[in-house]
Amino acid sequence: MAAPSVAMDSRHQSSHKLNKAEKKFLRKQIKARHTLLRHEGIETVSYATQNLVVANGGLGNGVSRNQLLPVLEDCGLVDALLMPPNKPYSFVRYKTTEESRKAHATLNGKEIVDDLGQKIILYLNFVEKAQWKELGPQALPPGLVVIEEIISSEDEKMLLESINWTEDTDNENFQKCLKHRRVKHFGYEFRYDNNNVDKDRPLPGGLPDICDSILEKWLKEGYIKHKPDQLTINQYQPGHGIPAHIDTHSAFEDEIISLSLGSEIVMDFKHPDGITVPVMLPRRSLLVMTGESRYLWTHGITPRKFDTIQASEHHKSGIITSDVGDLTLSKRGIRTSFTFRKVRRTPCNCSYYLACDSQRKESPPSFPESDQEASQLEREYVHRVYEEIAGHFSSTRHTPWPHIVEFLKALPDGSIVADIGCGNGKYLGINKELYMVGCDRSQNLVDICRERQFQAFVCDALAVPVRSESCDACISIAVIHHFATAERRVLALQELVRLLRPGGKALIYVWAMEQEYNKQKSKYLKGNRISQGKKEEISSDASAQGLLLEQMPDMDHQDSASSVPSFSDIQEGECHSKKVANSELPVHTNRTSFHSQDVLVPWHLKGSSGKDKPVESLGPLGSCDTSAVFHRYYHVFCEGELEAACQTLSNVSILQSYYDQGNWCVILQKL
Repeated sequence: MAAPSVAMDSRHQSSHKLNKAEKKFLRKQIKARHTLLRHEGIETVSYATQNLVVANGGLGNGVSRNQLLPVLEDCGLVDALLMPPNKPYSFVRYKTTEESRKAHATLNGKEIVDDLGQKIILYLNFVEKAQWKELGPQALPPGLVVIEEIISSEDEKMLLESINWTEDTDNENFQKCLKHRRVKHFGYEFRYDNNNVDKDRPLPGGLPDICDSILEKWLKEGYIKHKPDQLTINQYQPGHGIPAHIDTHSAFEDEIISLSLGSEIVMDFKHPDGITVPVMLPRRSLLVMTGESRYLWTHGITPRKFDTIQASEHHKSGIITSDVGDLTLSKRGIRTSFTFRKVRRTPCNCSYYLACDSQRKESPPSFPESDQEASQLEREYVHRVYEEIAGHFSSTRHTPWPHIVEFLKALPDGSIVADIGCGNGKYLGINKELYMVGCDRSQNLVDICRERQFQAFVCDALAVPVRSESCDACISIAVIHHFATAERRVLALQELVRLLRPGGKALIYVWAMEQEYNKQKSKYLKGNRISQGKKEEISSDASAQGLLLEQMPDMDHQDSASSVPSFSDIQEGECHSKKVANSELPVHTNRTSFHSQDVLVPWHLKGSSGKDKPVESLGPLGSCDTSAVFHRYYHVFCEGELEAACQTLSNVSILQSYYDQGNWCVILQKL
């Protein structure tokens, strides 16, 4: 099905009265153009070129290469079809401009059915060139090996048939149904409440007999070095996954192996720095993790029904490269994994001591139960950290956020404005017509402000030494989420209001628990770096190899083929913030969704020397290179939480409340 007269451009609209269908299509096409420009910087053109961008025709919409390519080839000879991973669009380059013009006229508004059986309408626009990142060489995480066809199809069938998912519930090996998968344990039960095993309570029967001969063969052939004594069997339905994690150091020895049966899967490995490497695990393959890949990198499976994989027949296992000319979708099947481990009997003495629970010299801080404990937590995990990382932190904070700039530029000339928690002062010089002063708890950050000729001083945001009702406006950007109790966060808000004159306004930003909102991932999640690279451009005659585009939100209402992992303590549309007394604060994995409101977020101080020399980690996760690893305390806010805190103040009204790229924001006015 195609919309009538869909190739019509603005030059002909004045001489042709559009019917209802044409108007609807035109609105959709314009929306697609604006979405591409807003989120990707992809600018469409009104004249014909060899290149077309196909909105809604992407891997992120569940449209595979095998589906889209024949549709495009009906209009002419396709020189290249570029399908970026997780994107709701693709690029096609035809041999001639005439062929691309035909595709633009014929396929615009065409309805196709994606791999999920959903109807999708294509919107095509001409582009002169597209942008992507040129990647350097990629490698598997150190110590990671994938061995293909480690067992025969007969052995696979035998292993799958040996699992009795319906045996007597009195049996200690009886299956446990987790939220999204079935699981059985042998040898020792893996306890998900503490991510460990009870070494003094082995399960009766040990490992299944059927596994013995297979493990002995792997030992003999050198694929593994130790015979495991613990086995966890997981069964995953399509669309389900497992959150990113590191197997507890103190629980198991170095070598962890996992056999994939029934279906292939893409597993994501993530370094603490945020670098992610997607690895294909084919059916009947063995994953072996040792060393850095086992002790330092998290591994997990994103819950989705399709994986982005290489289209080439010869590419079976290993890294999923970002060659957008060789990507397609693979529909997941039911996968069963046999994960073998050897229980550790002595403390772990690995070289990744910052990530090792056996070697940590201090326990992670617990959630504070008093104002005194909260103040101590902030001193150690906020104030001290920012003093140490000030220079590196400042070098990463140079681009003002548009909505904050808009707020400052809308203020009347001559307004007196206080930036409470000004950091390196990036907002102090935005509007030269304002009288702005900044303050921050970090002496080193204030020194940077002064070097830039800004007015700034050191103080605590709970006690700003400025006269009451002396400011026309205040801003508090990414500050209040560092206070460790609800009471202290409200006190920080009260201090902002105290500074405002009647009628004065305050703009407040805090980090959001919801890093995916209205089906759009925040820049924090989209900043997932696969490798360092520079932006390049492709024009009509450029090579199509080695391309990567960053993630873009879905267009219109189409569902993406990928999704962010959901965790047991976050329900869709809800945010749970129950505090547990004496509970350790979890360490967040950078560039991933939050699964706790109160977290420690790692900061990796690169190439530190002299003043910035490596120091002992302030928490349980980090790396063992020349970087110092610091952990900053955050309370990430749920939807409505900042607004509710502001409503506890008696003399303010909330003018606006909104979400901005992973942050909850409020503009309030003093009555």
